[in-house]
Amino acid sequence: MRGRFIVVEGGEGCGKSTQSARLAESLDALWTRQPGGSPLGVRIRSVVLASADDDQDAPLDDRAEALLMAADRAQHVAQVIEPTLAAGRHVVCDRYTPSTIAYQGQGRGLDPVQLAELSSWAARGLQPDLIVLLDVDEQTAAERRGAASDRIEAAGAEFHRRVVESYRSQAADDPDRWVVLDGSGDVDAVAALVRDAVTQRLGLA
Repeated sequence: MRGRFIVVEGGEGCGKSTQSARLAESLDALWTRQPGGSPLGVRIRSVVLASADDDQDAPLDDRAEALLMAADRAQHVAQVIEPTLAAGRHVVCDRYTPSTIAYQGQGRGLDPVQLAELSSWAARGLQPDLIVLLDVDEQTAAERRGAASDRIEAAGAEFHRRVVESYRSQAADDPDRWVVLDGSGDVDAVAALVRDAVTQRLGLA
């Protein structure tokens, strides 16, 4: 029996890394992330999320950023996600294609249709069974983020507003695949919300 593929998404400071790891543990699933879920992905992550001060002499071009994310996704699906699902184990992934649409698309201003096509090609058409969007208000997200530590976090408030708007729009356009949850509660309360929503939507024990 094939495993189920669950993705946890959201803007910076929404709590998705914590909650995706908690969900994976509760389901005895593989937890992984993008970028960085494969050995190649670790190296790509170091480039994409470099300190905001590291690339001032030669800033990473927006299209190059999108292509690096696609490369990470291609390797990750081939090496980690697909073999795990085929072996019958569930996978919980911290970020996937919706992040490309949100960050490189609406955030950076690249064409979201082209990015969706690129991501689908890179991922061999693999789609999540369910996408959990953790939604928090702007003030809560900013307080959780604190001082910017990488080039994505340092992109500015307006950039992050566009990212969140994209997530909400994507979720509204595909309600059968997405579930939107309030991520502003304490860690345990949100973890219970996430697990309940996932088990109910996917029929998991």
